[in-house]
Amino acid sequence: MSSKTIKVAVIGYGWAATAHIDAINATPQAEVAAVWSSRPLDSAELSAKHGSKITAYTDLAKMLANPDIHVVDITSYPNQHAAQFVAAARAGKHIIVEKPLAIEWSEILEMKKAADEAGTKVCVCFECRFSSQMLATRAVIEQGLLGSLHYGEVDYYHGIGPWYGQYRWNTQRALGGSALLTAGCHALDALLLCMDAEVEEVTSFATQSANPIFQKYEYKTCATTLLRFANGAVGKTAAVVDCFQPYYFHTHLVGSEGSLLDNKFHSNKLKGLNKASWSELSMKMLDSGDVSDHPYQNQFEAFFASLDGAAAMPLTSFADAFETHRVIAAADLSAAEHRPVKIAEIATR
Repeated sequence: MSSKTIKVAVIGYGWAATAHIDAINATPQAEVAAVWSSRPLDSAELSAKHGSKITAYTDLAKMLANPDIHVVDITSYPNQHAAQFVAAARAGKHIIVEKPLAIEWSEILEMKKAADEAGTKVCVCFECRFSSQMLATRAVIEQGLLGSLHYGEVDYYHGIGPWYGQYRWNTQRALGGSALLTAGCHALDALLLCMDAEVEEVTSFATQSANPIFQKYEYKTCATTLLRFANGAVGKTAAVVDCFQPYYFHTHLVGSEGSLLDNKFHSNKLKGLNKASWSELSMKMLDSGDVSDHPYQNQFEAFFASLDGAAAMPLTSFADAFETHRVIAAADLSAAEHRPVKIAEIATR
């Protein structure tokens, strides 16, 4: 019998689910014990493939009623997240949920209410916060090498066309939502992490490629969002899913004592540096949209560790993700109504 004490049930069995299952089973604390799918799956085949004893379900309520399940991992389509999240919370389970939390802000408010009432702990898959690039970037900031940040930009460039599995459903507004919700949320979330300040107002503009490949999208596939922070700093995030180029997670931070550009930096705090050239940081860059390349295991280990005591989920808690999605809601409203939007306009309950 396995010595791992945390049993996880996965909702959905697609691309993201397979990456989650392998990452969960690789942690020292947990293993996947159940999978729910709308299509019948074979328990023996799942167990053999993933290396843990897995029971396949097509009845979600029955799986959630299993007292041996401690955590539910939601990897289904975004428009299914809210109902499944609420059901899992009411069943007394802790929750892992893929981004975006949901497509509609009203659904996210329902999820928040359910989690608060149940006291469930939540890990939202903004796993880029656990990437080498973001961990090293945060270390530079926290060491004071950049001083006080007054400008930051983090951009997401990833062409999501027919060559990419997500494209077949991502083109629908009900499933993709917006350029920010479907993918650019990773960049906006990283910007908020780096700037570490409250957003007061956003202005967002959206457009779309003229290439026929991207005409199937029911929403604008390219957006740029300007942010004004309460401490006076400003920022920008571009979310571009209609480009033809290598995946690029661009980061540029400017502070009172230095700047950081992707994997390079300069700082007045370090004597002897050449101001005419960058110093290089040894980090693995975020250079792929493939979920198998994402740092899920580190994120899940941190989440499982938080379940033992009163500690909150580090870096990717529901509270953090809620604020990121609130800024996205304001940005999408700004792009739709062609006006600046104050964050206070987006309800929190």
